[in-house]
Amino acid sequence: MAEPTAAPRSFLDLSDAGGDAIAAMLADAQDRKAARREWPKGKTDADAPLAGHVLGMIFEKNSTRTRVSFDIGMGQLGGTSLILDSGTSQLGRGESIADTARVLSRMVDAIMIRTDDHAKAEELAHHASVPVINGLTDRSHPCQIVADLLTMVEQGKALPGLELAWLGDGNNVLHSILEAAALFKFNVRVGTPQGYEPAAEFVGMARAAGSQVTLTQDAAEAARGADIVVTDTWVSMGQEHVHNKLAAMAPFQVDAALMAQAKPDARFLHCLPAHVGDEVSEEVFEGDQSVVFDEAENRIHAQKSILLWCFGRL
Repeated sequence: MAEPTAAPRSFLDLSDAGGDAIAAMLADAQDRKAARREWPKGKTDADAPLAGHVLGMIFEKNSTRTRVSFDIGMGQLGGTSLILDSGTSQLGRGESIADTARVLSRMVDAIMIRTDDHAKAEELAHHASVPVINGLTDRSHPCQIVADLLTMVEQGKALPGLELAWLGDGNNVLHSILEAAALFKFNVRVGTPQGYEPAAEFVGMARAAGSQVTLTQDAAEAARGADIVVTDTWVSMGQEHVHNKLAAMAPFQVDAALMAQAKPDARFLHCLPAHVGDEVSEEVFEGDQSVVFDEAENRIHAQKSILLWCFGRL
């Protein structure tokens, strides 16, 4: 009798991997990044660990960093990728997610999906026989946070005990930060307007793991003494009631005065794209404490380590 096939390693949330695996991803990403210094972007890593493998990428939401980083990262690992979007594939013409999962599982070695409803990613993973990676949903953005953690470590920040301040909307990026806080035992102070708090599920998860999570409507209180200050766009793709939301968010702009509340060696992160002048001032975005473009580059190195974990290479 044939041995049962092991279930694929999907990466829909950080907890799918766990703290030890993500720590291994960060170490691998640092090593691979260092080994590539001064190399052309398209040159394959020396060991080409995913030679012959194909990543299928489904985009139901626009993308720059996710699209480029997975495409280039897969190439650097020795594999190839292909892109599907709802406008040019049968998925956008009524083919079920289950059928898409089963078809693609016969044609590619892993699937990345960037979509709105998290349930779509879960259904895709349920029916696929290959790993499925969450490239962004309305619930969470785990790939971004692996890159953020990598950036923090590069900046000399120890994760356990770190003080992280979040300013603005309690969105999917913050949800994944709270999940990371639970795994790595750092603290999060969340400054949001009333009614824009993160989902209680993620706050509870972090607190249950021993992290201190402070919810406040005072931006200065959130930023005070922080090692890392993070924000994101105030209005995500497809959101309505924009004018009311922008008015509520205005006191939470990360400007020089707010950064002065953080530690002198604090770093500013933003997953991009940024609306400079809204959630962050130009002075902070372009300033010495900003590492947003290191963070953006690290999406490549993070995606590579996530892919390797999904294929059982970490």
